[in-house]
Amino acid sequence: MGRRLKQLHMIGNAHIDPVWLWQWPEGYQEVRATFQSAVDRLDEFPEYIFTCDSSLFFSWVEESDPDLFARIRAHVESGRFQVIGGWWIEPDCNIPGGESFARQALYGQRYLKEKFGITASTGANIDSFGHNGTIPQILAKSGCDSYVFLRPGPTEKDLPAPLFWWEAADGSRVLAYRIPHEYLAPKDDIGEHVETAVATLPDDGDEWAVFYGVGNHGGGPTIENLKQIAAMGAPLRPSSLRAFFDSVQGRDDIPTVRGELQHHGRGCYTSHSGIKRWNRRAENVLLRAEKWSSIAASLGVQDYPHEQLEQAWKLLLFNQFHDTLAGTSIAPAYDDARDQLGHASSIAANAFNAATQSIARQIQVDHEDDVRPVVVFNPHPWPVTTDVELEYTWMREAGVHVVDDEGKAVPMQYMRPLTTMSSSRARLVFPVELPPLGYRTYCVRPGAHDLGLMNVLPELRIESRAVVVDDRSDTWGHDVVAYDAEVGVFERVSREEVENGPVRAVVRVLSRYGSSTLREDYVFSRGKPYVDVRVTLDWHEPLKLLKLRYGAGVDAAEATYETPYGHVVRPTNGHEEPGQSWVDVSGDGRGLAVINDAKYGYDVRGGEIGITAVRSPVWAWHDPRELEEGGDFEYMDLGRQTFNVRLVPHEGDWRNAGVVRFAAELNQPPFALIETFHDGPLPQRNSFADDGGGNVVVTVVKRAEDGEGWAVRAVETAGRDADARIEVLGTTIQAHFGANEIKTFVDGKETDLLEW
Repeated sequence: MGRRLKQLHMIGNAHIDPVWLWQWPEGYQEVRATFQSAVDRLDEFPEYIFTCDSSLFFSWVEESDPDLFARIRAHVESGRFQVIGGWWIEPDCNIPGGESFARQALYGQRYLKEKFGITASTGANIDSFGHNGTIPQILAKSGCDSYVFLRPGPTEKDLPAPLFWWEAADGSRVLAYRIPHEYLAPKDDIGEHVETAVATLPDDGDEWAVFYGVGNHGGGPTIENLKQIAAMGAPLRPSSLRAFFDSVQGRDDIPTVRGELQHHGRGCYTSHSGIKRWNRRAENVLLRAEKWSSIAASLGVQDYPHEQLEQAWKLLLFNQFHDTLAGTSIAPAYDDARDQLGHASSIAANAFNAATQSIARQIQVDHEDDVRPVVVFNPHPWPVTTDVELEYTWMREAGVHVVDDEGKAVPMQYMRPLTTMSSSRARLVFPVELPPLGYRTYCVRPGAHDLGLMNVLPELRIESRAVVVDDRSDTWGHDVVAYDAEVGVFERVSREEVENGPVRAVVRVLSRYGSSTLREDYVFSRGKPYVDVRVTLDWHEPLKLLKLRYGAGVDAAEATYETPYGHVVRPTNGHEEPGQSWVDVSGDGRGLAVINDAKYGYDVRGGEIGITAVRSPVWAWHDPRELEEGGDFEYMDLGRQTFNVRLVPHEGDWRNAGVVRFAAELNQPPFALIETFHDGPLPQRNSFADDGGGNVVVTVVKRAEDGEGWAVRAVETAGRDADARIEVLGTTIQAHFGANEIKTFVDGKETDLLEW
């Protein structure tokens, strides 16, 4: 090998993409075939050790081949079938929300414990395209002390060493290892693979790990691989990651790396608008359903649908697999993803409906002729003031007005209904002030009240541009740093005021570029510190990208991006960056936050925040493959899509502006239910939880995994130590949170992410 090594830990593995250039049934079969090969090799070669991640794969084998599953269990017990990862699947590690990462660990580790009596101690996202900075905290709080990954590679991110302590913003850390060269190897001669891997490693370490085995479409180490390793002799040793990390744990020269590990495939933050929107929606409707199912169960009006919600979460987690959620799989794979995420969302919607309908039925509502009660549910454990829309067959000729639970009139205005079939079908919008994680009853009564018009639009200047960028990069966006080759802008065609009343004014701007159209409805709600933009895009521009740019009025050197259960500060250099639902630029005592409900790719430059709204490469097109001129290709994301943007100009920085909570409210809006009259034990206004409205935000209320109690998850969001008092379903939680810390409580007592 040209150098002396004390030990080279050979990690036999089979990276399996259950979805990529194939659909999931093919991946399902390949998992079974790969595991069959693995246990056969374990029986034939006594020194061989096989390593695998993704708890989902074991559940597939358990479902389809019980005999094979029993053989796997025996090898797991012997320690030769090594289980790493501890997550349900290898997800994209930028796009899922924070709670999704917590659930990857929750369901993945608990499955391993139930079926094999073990949990994984090494996290693994071997092929994911970048890693958010909260992951070390998720790992540390779910039983893992180490982590392996491949991307970003050495040409994409410089690291002080392949072995390092990876530290999250809260101070949690794990021992991380960047796999040298590749995670897969040829099926026959692996000598060159090993030589290349060793050549990338530093000279000052005497123990390293090298991965080998046929991968992507499964396979694993072959008979030839194992014979060759035996023939090559020392220092090669069939080994495990546990043995490797244990052997290097005590070294005193291991550097520390803090924060995220980026970037690889920046186009993945935007590719396939559909999967991005379906993911965001499913995450939010599941969290909403869990909260209201918990309330309904605590009131004794519905059983908590634990098994159904777990099934929905696992469907969501599966479709967060990195090649699925990144938008890099073949087109038919997204028919499957649409159906599965739709099924998950439907399960959540059914649970939420059963919970809220059952609760609403218990509210005391006295009879009034020609009156329609409306119960508005707030999914957040803090007070929410917003506008709700409601459509019904009202007595429009005589007019109606809205009153709250105290009989006080609230502003109301008509808007365009969703149908043209019936002139009596009308849509209303009115403001609501809702108690924390609670409901409030309003009534729509006959008789119009003159509440006047807004008359004058707010004096709020909005600088926005829709910029078209030439994008010749592949589906992943390999080698892209910034999308900045601007080739044009959408030109305004019209501007008209489509609503103006006591609740809000709406200005519609229509623009065109080429054969594409963009409609933006700017919604100015009375008394709100933000402007909502309802975007409808009809896009027909292959190999181009659309940036929606908003002027921040501040040309700061840095911007803050929301990340999964956290935030990160990055330079405003125009580079394409991943983010969750918001980005903020602040300086000179003021700033702008841009929030959305469907997008994940951003840039900030020259005082402008850019949302990457859409890009249209060829499906599953990987560099260095070149597209021949005149080739018959299909392009992604052509057609119509809708999403929402919220612009929050503010004084101070994003913390003072309440951006975290405004973003949650946009993504999980209140729900208005038209009710009727009935007796009941519940009052017309009620609250079931309150997180105090400070920097500690409660994100999850659900039934505990064990027993009949309640689990609560909360996150410190401002990057500052905080003391929190949380009231949930009659239990008071008082806890100190470190900066950026995630905490989990069961029945008021702190536990880990696994609820153990």
